[in-house]
Amino acid sequence: MADPPQELPLRFQRRFLAARPLRSLPWPELEQSLRTAPDSALLADILDKTILHPLCVKYPPSAKYRRCFLTELIKKLESTAAEPLDELYEALADVLKEEESTHCYKNYLLPTGDCVNLSESTALVSGGTTGLLTWEAALHLAQWALHNPGVFRDRTILELGSGIGFTGIAICKTCQPRTFIFSDCHPRVLRQLGENLQLNGFTPEPDATWSTQTQPQGQQAEGEKGQTPKVIVAELEWGSVTEKQLLGLRADVVIAADVVYDPEIILALIGMLQKLSSSRGDRKAPEVFIASTIRNPDTYQLFQAELDKAGIRWQTIPAPSSCNFLYDVQPDVTILQLFI
Repeated sequence: MADPPQELPLRFQRRFLAARPLRSLPWPELEQSLRTAPDSALLADILDKTILHPLCVKYPPSAKYRRCFLTELIKKLESTAAEPLDELYEALADVLKEEESTHCYKNYLLPTGDCVNLSESTALVSGGTTGLLTWEAALHLAQWALHNPGVFRDRTILELGSGIGFTGIAICKTCQPRTFIFSDCHPRVLRQLGENLQLNGFTPEPDATWSTQTQPQGQQAEGEKGQTPKVIVAELEWGSVTEKQLLGLRADVVIAADVVYDPEIILALIGMLQKLSSSRGDRKAPEVFIASTIRNPDTYQLFQAELDKAGIRWQTIPAPSSCNFLYDVQPDVTILQLFI
């Protein structure tokens, strides 16, 4: 069944602003609409909701992405009897003048009408880390959180391996946590994470204070329910962090996405979870949720075997059947709840 005329531009918008792969955009539906009614007004609407959208103007996807997108739109226009659309060619001419940057923006529209704006590296590996990109499991974990806000509402959340912040920012904007602690160990990732938090209207607490407090600095004056959560960025090395430092974080919920991809990292993660378990004092053990994209089944099975060996019980939680943030082929993502 064909989309209503107003729906197709919105589908282009959600995918384009998040810079999803161009193949995932609804080109076949556009071709069908243009065959049925060759009208450049539809393309003008798509242009307004993508390239000319205020979010794209302020936080643009890479020049290469926009160039390829506009080239494809022009091909669709020229394959029909629709009137030429000067604005398309002008937009392409403007993009062709731009130099390619090492960073670009992705804008993920939330169901609430809000948006997560991220500055990302255009390279798969940058500065010796893969942490300057948003990975699929982070998108799925955020989607699961949107469906389960009660897990996070009015609680202190610790995210391990936050990367550049997508999951945590989405949770902060939609699930009303009391405090959210972003953590990572790579200095460049932490810098980018801090920039993305500012980009989305969050001011992190001063760093280097979280580890010496019985609880993170400023958490004593927690915001009222429903207000902007307190945000903390912690440089957290799983191997060297102490049980006392973890106790000071007072986490009610611990989450992580795409951290199970290497045997050495798996062992460090298991050690970290054991420290979390033994550092809770008289507090209830935190709820733990780990989302993973299963790229290598052997590595994932090793993770499960090491959990069993450490006496950490686990259960699989069904990943969301659909994801607001993924529009192309759905990856093999699993979310585990761990009982530490």
